[in-house]
Amino acid sequence: MSKTIGILTAGGDSPGLNAAIRGVGKAALGAYDMHLVGFRDGFRGLLQDRHIAFGPADLSGILTIGGTILGTSRDKPNKMPIGGKKIDMRDAMVEVYNKHHLDVLVCLGGGGTAKNAYSLMEKGLNVITMPKTIDNDVAMTDVTFGFDTALGIATEAIDRLHSTAHSHHRIIVVEVMGHNTGWLALGAGIAGGADVILIPELPYDVELVAEAIRQRSRRGSRFSIVAVSEGARSKEDFQKLAEARAAVEGAEDKKERKKAKAKLAEVEASMTNHTLQLSQQLELLTGLEARVTILGHLQRGGTPSAADRLLATRLGTACAHLIHKGTYGVMVAARGDGAEAVPLEQVIGKRKTVPLDHPWISSARNIQVCLGDALT
Repeated sequence: MSKTIGILTAGGDSPGLNAAIRGVGKAALGAYDMHLVGFRDGFRGLLQDRHIAFGPADLSGILTIGGTILGTSRDKPNKMPIGGKKIDMRDAMVEVYNKHHLDVLVCLGGGGTAKNAYSLMEKGLNVITMPKTIDNDVAMTDVTFGFDTALGIATEAIDRLHSTAHSHHRIIVVEVMGHNTGWLALGAGIAGGADVILIPELPYDVELVAEAIRQRSRRGSRFSIVAVSEGARSKEDFQKLAEARAAVEGAEDKKERKKAKAKLAEVEASMTNHTLQLSQQLELLTGLEARVTILGHLQRGGTPSAADRLLATRLGTACAHLIHKGTYGVMVAARGDGAEAVPLEQVIGKRKTVPLDHPWISSARNIQVCLGDALT
């Protein structure tokens, strides 16, 4: 009997999502004679049964398009905003799943999406996830689709900023996406020739960063490029955050926890303009004019790279094959040149951060890039 697949995209948009939808769909429809139903705007579209029945024509021409033709949202199935409250709507989603006689729900997204899919699996649904995010921080996969495209965009931006930094003898501070991991800033910083790279995994000493820039000036280099993850923090700020988070974890009752959460929010809010503050500090410490460029959502847009199209197609077709075999409750992970089914239990609640002994970090140190720590 022919199987019916439901598919949705959730979380932030990312280059390669349409390529992944196409990969799943073309393999499912063509190789395995399945049916494909798409749900718009993530888990909210599933709840509201806003669907589209995909045919071959619907998958034509989407390979090179950025974003997602299905739309996306960050809604959580078990904490869905309804009427000013957050309500567990998983039972209603189960009804929609059954209404369409789905055999599996394919969820394209990052770590949060994997967690949300797992929560639906707890309600008895068959689910499979595919790892997308420009941050490359999903656990248990070699790489996520969307990362290569964003890496290329960030690298090109740093390339272009070299000329203005050189012409005006300035420090250019480039903020790259990455709240919790530094893959994007580290990769783009090395590829773009940044002089300083600051990532969340390595709390930095601003004086060490300033001294590295002053040394460049003494050697005759009157400009510096600083690539910084949006989640990078100084040692002092890192300590403040650690203490505030520990207070939340150590709270013994609701009242104490609420107070600790409010304090954590206050600490986080004080660091909202972190990159601008860093720029001002470096200007004061070095005597050089500093300017900030925040790349923001620019990194998530546009045509996916060839590498991301290949990866998304590879994982998409592997996903269809797993469904054909009846393998559910897994993430389709990139492994070498192939794909591997990883149980969702091994994915949720984890994040792939940059190991401090990673070859990219070693390479950066060997070419005298300042990483803001004592080993610089």
